[in-house]
Amino acid sequence: MPANRIVPLIIAVALFMENMDSTVIATSLPAIAADIGANPLALKLAITSYLLSLAIFIPASGWTADRFGARTVFRAAIGVFVIGSIGCALSSSLTDFVIARIVQGMGGAMMTPVGRMVLVRSIPKRELINAMAWVTVPALIGPIIGPPVGGFITTYATWHWIFLINVPIGLAGIALATRYVEDLRADEHERFDMLGMVLAGLGIAGVAFGFSVLGLNFLPWTVVAGLIVGGAIFMAAYLLHARRTPVPALDLTLFRLPTFGVSVAGGFIFRLGIGALPFLLPLMLQVGFGMTPFQSGLITFASAVGAMTMKIAAARILRRFGFRNVMVANAVVSACFLAACATFTIDTPVVVMLALLLVGGFFRSLQFTSINTLAYAEVENARVSRATALVSVAQQLAISSGVAFGALAVEFVVHWRGDQPLQASDFQPAFVAVAVISALSMFIFMQLPADAGAELADRIPAPTEPSDQRVG
Repeated sequence: MPANRIVPLIIAVALFMENMDSTVIATSLPAIAADIGANPLALKLAITSYLLSLAIFIPASGWTADRFGARTVFRAAIGVFVIGSIGCALSSSLTDFVIARIVQGMGGAMMTPVGRMVLVRSIPKRELINAMAWVTVPALIGPIIGPPVGGFITTYATWHWIFLINVPIGLAGIALATRYVEDLRADEHERFDMLGMVLAGLGIAGVAFGFSVLGLNFLPWTVVAGLIVGGAIFMAAYLLHARRTPVPALDLTLFRLPTFGVSVAGGFIFRLGIGALPFLLPLMLQVGFGMTPFQSGLITFASAVGAMTMKIAAARILRRFGFRNVMVANAVVSACFLAACATFTIDTPVVVMLALLLVGGFFRSLQFTSINTLAYAEVENARVSRATALVSVAQQLAISSGVAFGALAVEFVVHWRGDQPLQASDFQPAFVAVAVISALSMFIFMQLPADAGAELADRIPAPTEPSDQRVG
């Protein structure tokens, strides 16, 4: 198999494990909550803690890979992720579960961005869209089989096994990386900005985790307020620090590149809404409609099937219409399909739910592929690792915030009704709210120039540089 195929497929093994884990847990949240004695909505902490751990440790991923070698860091990250998975399976309380998810996030923080960095540095620019598709298609197998497999295991066995399946997958990823992934390193080793990582990490964790526990009565309100205010102070301190540091942990000067800035900012708003879907939908189907985890999983997997079918057409669509036109229109289309989930009732035919989720998954995946690819259009090779770290932090923080916002919207409705038990109607306003947020991203994407990403989409003549020119 050609190098431009085997490397993406190896990276996809890690993405498969991470994506499957996130979708498996979504369908199993009610069962896990019942077993460890927690409120189902409180288990958003298990999702947000994982995503926050990713966001906190991702800034070190690029420097670590440049310093110790991409293959070495990639293998170690998979190992840490597997250890965290075992910890999840052994958890007996919400605290244990959250800690184990943080360990998983530490592994994922290195695993996914380092894998993406290897891909971007190994693949010629004109082949990057197809390479991204090769990475995403196998990785989407995880979300496809994750909900029904997780639901089946939870319904007919025990939820603990949904984490143990990561062990053989992780071992396979380590073996493949050892054999095929090149141990890429930077020619010059830059000094790591430890102070910047601490400031950024405390800022991100404080604000995001504070909003996550807001309204849960999980911590005293004074502690929650302290987390949010303290996080904001640390983030402001990092901004001042970054302006005086030659090589900061998160290189914010990348936002001066038009395509990068718009992709990250617009992608953040888009994911802020879309990120709530995997959390809200399984809870509504199980808690609101009374479905088993297996039945819920069979319905929610339709979204991933739609996403997988899009990968075949992504390059052709972008070549035909261009990044700007696709991303502006598709932000609204994707939001409409997200809002359609608010129309689901216990009497809605399953075939209607499947159809809406299937088509919606197609358009959401097209938007993700466009955002992820366009971000690197103007990034020179020497700054790829920094760009990857910043992109990954923004993605995980957006998804974490989306889960927190979606849960907060449901909690608000429940409180407004007098704190009665959860029911299906409590989720409908939340779907509308997160859909509106996603749609607002269109105004950011409108700032793109008409020819943004033309070379990536193969819409301009080939450059005169050598054909093996790497992404720069």
